[in-house]
Amino acid sequence: MLRLISFLTAAIGLLAATALAAEPPVRRENIEWCNIWIPDATRTDLPRVLLVGDSICNGYHSVVEKELQGKCLVAMLATSSALGDPALTQQVKLLLGNYKFAVVHFNIGLHGWDSTEQEYRLEFPKLLKVIRQGAPAAKLVWATSTPCRQPAPKLEEFSERNERVKARNQIVVELAAQEGIPVDDLYRLVENHPEYWGGDGVHYNAKGQTVEAAQVAHAILGALAK
Repeated sequence: MLRLISFLTAAIGLLAATALAAEPPVRRENIEWCNIWIPDATRTDLPRVLLVGDSICNGYHSVVEKELQGKCLVAMLATSSALGDPALTQQVKLLLGNYKFAVVHFNIGLHGWDSTEQEYRLEFPKLLKVIRQGAPAAKLVWATSTPCRQPAPKLEEFSERNERVKARNQIVVELAAQEGIPVDDLYRLVENHPEYWGGDGVHYNAKGQTVEAAQVAHAILGALAK
């Protein structure tokens, strides 16, 4: 009996170790952050929409809110969590589990650079499944990731990382087409306008945020009209 218990204990330990080994490590940045914004949380007289993104979304969301004033209630989840990070799934579930959204306009692409593009391709359908399960009646809009440029004074030049941005965009554009999800092409909108950027080559000045917000608002209204 003692030998059987020892054997079972060893077997359970081996199975647990195998399961842990099969799980890919979570790759995170030195600083992780999340910003959730739910204005007019008690109102139900207008459709509520959710913007999901990163610091780019964090920059334009207040302008989108002004663009859609009187038409929609604009909530936001801006996060540094990348595709494949369980924290991203938890954050999305938190929002979708507590509020009803008519539109989800989402983008995840400028974080998680330790992951390959193949991993990015594999993780996108998982995020999409979480969104569809949490907001089955919502219209979905995917936004392409915006370009990465060299910091000032070289804003006219794209950074080396921009090739990966384009590769990730192409992956999701293809997947979105397969899933029947319209694409809000923010990349193409700002691609040839270095004057829209701030000095770091990633984030946008007020002019760039205004241009982006106008297109995001247009995409949301288009989704609501369908």
